[in-house]
Amino acid sequence: MFRAAQRDVGTKTTGSERCREDVTVVGATSQMKITIISIIFLSALACTKPSTESKDIQAASSLFPSEIVNFVSYKDNSVFKGTGSNTTWDENIRERGFILREEDGYHLWYTGYREGKDAEMHLGYATSPDGISWTRYKDNPIFDESWVEDVMVIKSGSLYYMFAEGRNDVAHMLTSADKIHWKDHGSLQIRYTNGQPLSEGPYGTPTVWIENGTWHLFYERNDCAIWLATSKDLQVWTNVQDEPVLRKGPEAYDKFGVAVNQVIKHQGSYYAYYHGTAFKDGRVWSTHVAV
Repeated sequence: MFRAAQRDVGTKTTGSERCREDVTVVGATSQMKITIISIIFLSALACTKPSTESKDIQAASSLFPSEIVNFVSYKDNSVFKGTGSNTTWDENIRERGFILREEDGYHLWYTGYREGKDAEMHLGYATSPDGISWTRYKDNPIFDESWVEDVMVIKSGSLYYMFAEGRNDVAHMLTSADKIHWKDHGSLQIRYTNGQPLSEGPYGTPTVWIENGTWHLFYERNDCAIWLATSKDLQVWTNVQDEPVLRKGPEAYDKFGVAVNQVIKHQGSYYAYYHGTAFKDGRVWSTHVAV
């Protein structure tokens, strides 16, 4: 049995965001599955038979090449954080931000907020020549017309597309021609495979992958599992299957919640970097990968 390499990514709000077991799904034939394989590091090799361990390590290495799973923490972390001052709009940084690398450097979008019970989420922007030294945009926040958090950005043609959570963890889409001025196109319209609208409730942490003219949307519901929907026109998204493509657990590290951060393609396989929690109250989340 393999276990996933983990990296703490911090705390996440509990309560309405926590996973419920009563999420409504409609049964369908599986068309796509993401297999969870994880990597084990043993401190006591005597606990496992050498032959079995060798096969396990070889299997993990072939599915998860070193260059996509082995990371070394930068000695001067953190490289970007909230101001810590309640006189600024981004005293704290909320959950998932997103970095896009282009020819002129690195571009970061992040959600900032002030400490408080009724904190409003606003969108900030920063740039870096090297991914380490960051400069906040002088006119931050760049968008405050609606609630924006858990963002990811992808470029297609001349436009940048941002997929984010809105209020009550409902995903929405924004577009921009310059990375700074954004137009909100409203909540994503997701359908079951039979064309019926998704049942009421949150559908958040949207992550998008484009391939052969089709947009693929990975989303979670109450952090219980990950579903996949596709679209050709960005108006309506239809589930590939009504069962999740990635579930929480059964291992301890993501037993109580999962949410995808980014999908990449490497050596012919698709990898989903995601965060999961081993705690029922979601007080700590860590980073994982599925293939």
